[in-house]
Amino acid sequence: MPDTAEARPPLLVFLHGATGTGHSHGRAVLAAADRYGVAVVAPDSRHPQTWDIIAQQSFGPDVTHLDRVLEAVVDQLDVDTDRVAIGGVSDGASYALSIGITNGDVFDTVIAFSPGFVAVLEPRGRPRVFVSHGLADPILPFDSCSGSMVPMLRQAGYEVEFEQFDGGHTVPPEVADAGLRWWLERP
Repeated sequence: MPDTAEARPPLLVFLHGATGTGHSHGRAVLAAADRYGVAVVAPDSRHPQTWDIIAQQSFGPDVTHLDRVLEAVVDQLDVDTDRVAIGGVSDGASYALSIGITNGDVFDTVIAFSPGFVAVLEPRGRPRVFVSHGLADPILPFDSCSGSMVPMLRQAGYEVEFEQFDGGHTVPPEVADAGLRWWLERP
């Protein structure tokens, strides 16, 4: 909870990339969260390397864990449950897109920094989507990932803000700022 948070701040559930942790990869958005007064929870996946859909090719223990984390945060902190976003970086961005679109009735926004894919069971609600991706990403190549995913999401009727940048597999501070600002300045 940043010092800049006002009463009932928005909440960002932020998911780490492969081989990362919530603590290490959550830092990508902390400055922007502080600037905008956003509470952040950054849980670790249950698998030591990445999220269940990637490690096991199915949803499972991470979904249960995320449910418990979200429930605990809402019980312990007075956050604005009408302004809850899910986001992430790399594998966490892919997982955030998948969970966020599947649970669009819970998450009003998905913020995906350098995602590789989206795997939706059954979409609910209609979350807004922010995607960013480096044009020179050597890990999750732009063209085969966000370059093809964003048009597909738009064609499916999702409102998508797409920020491409010169660079690799990273979250530049100005891109993190743009994602959170876009979420919070919604009409």
